[in-house]
Amino acid sequence: MPSPQPLPYGGQAVLEGVMMRGSQAMAVAVRAPDQRIVLHTQPLNPIYRNRFSRIPFVRGLLGLWDALVLGWQSLTFSANVAGGEEVKFEGPVAWGTIAVSLAFGIGLFFLAPAAAAQLGESLLGVNPWLGSAFEGVIRLGLIAGYLWAISFMPDIRRLFGYHGAEHKTINAFEAGAELTPASVARFPLEHPRCGTAFLLTVVVFSILIFALLGPLPIWARLVSRVLLIPVVAGIAFEYIRFTARHLSNPLVRLLVTPNLALQRLTTREPDAHMLEVAITAFNAMREKENLVVT
Repeated sequence: MPSPQPLPYGGQAVLEGVMMRGSQAMAVAVRAPDQRIVLHTQPLNPIYRNRFSRIPFVRGLLGLWDALVLGWQSLTFSANVAGGEEVKFEGPVAWGTIAVSLAFGIGLFFLAPAAAAQLGESLLGVNPWLGSAFEGVIRLGLIAGYLWAISFMPDIRRLFGYHGAEHKTINAFEAGAELTPASVARFPLEHPRCGTAFLLTVVVFSILIFALLGPLPIWARLVSRVLLIPVVAGIAFEYIRFTARHLSNPLVRLLVTPNLALQRLTTREPDAHMLEVAITAFNAMREKENLVVT
């Protein structure tokens, strides 16, 4: 029988492993060079369990922070396991890398499309409304093109395999199935709460929200794109949450079709070893959650 509380569970693929996040705890399972599965578990910061985490739109910002911090911690853990080094989660180098990565992503996927659209409006006399739509098309093209390009890298292909294992494991749990590699392998690669779906939703809502601003000078346009990222992310988060809760509705299933299709760029069919890692991470997270609650 399906789990009565499917929404809190999510995850992320890391180097040779998977991070699983629940409502109370997270766990990372990584396949070490000697083929052992190495685990790390920890309770979530209380900020994810206070009243702010239940406020619509605000909880979307917590979700972004969660993806950045827990994602980076998980990647650091997996890289250290792969290299046989001591695990370290903190330090200026880690935070500096997050800052640089965040700046690069904002510059490439938000500021560059805005500048290109502004140039098109100025040189070609394009209507600002069409310019905003053009900006969104550029943004989506950059995201899809980037994901497609990196998918040819062998290490990224394995990462996407672990991403598929994470999705299949959560899908199996939410369907009430036995969590074994053979059982989990039967479930689909796509999942409605995936980060890839969130990216596409952000792009769509950014077109609508940025268009409402109307014509702006270039400096104001670029500043607005940065300042409104939390607003767009908050709305996108609520949309993803709503659709995940109402997938039985035919209209909702139709609306999420593009989100699920885009996930084909970031997932690959996992092998049994990948599924074993994902299941181990999920079971460890659930066990840790029970300890936190009790």
